Amino acid sequence: MKNYQASIRTPFAHLGIRMVDNRLAAIDFIESETEIKPADDTTVNVCRQIRRYLDNPGADQQFDIPCSFSATPFQHKVWSELKKIPPGKVVTYGELAKKLGTSARAVGNACRQNPLPVVIPCHRVVSASGIGGYAGDTGGDLLRIKSWLLQHEGSA
Repeated sequence: MKNYQASIRTPFAHLGIRMVDNRLAAIDFIESETEIKPADDTTVNVCRQIRRYLDNPGADQQFDIPCSFSATPFQHKVWSELKKIPPGKVVTYGELAKKLGTSARAVGNACRQNPLPVVIPCHRVVSASGIGGYAGDTGGDLLRIKSWLLQHEGSA
């Protein structure tokens, strides 16, 4: 199991929080029975902001969390656009692709590589003919998580 600095039980999944040098590096969907309490102020802040989102899904909350992860310039470009989609709204892969001058498949691949689900809201990108996939899956638990997040925000 990866080394997590905290974990949060949510209605849709248990989130493992990984930090690197006091910066958020990853949020993973994990199987765990036990929450890991954050050990430092930075990790406490990350957990607090995620809880605030869960408690008030309609608020146009911008996460203010220092992050540290590897990504291509294109992935950063897509993820930056994802952060602009307000809660309760969705865009299609095609719409986002047109805005960025790329293909829907390229946008989907960038969403699939998102290391910070919820914080970078890739769940707000859907297929032109339905919900689409989530984190590379088109069914099962991950798609159930995407559906929950969209319903929680009032967009499904």
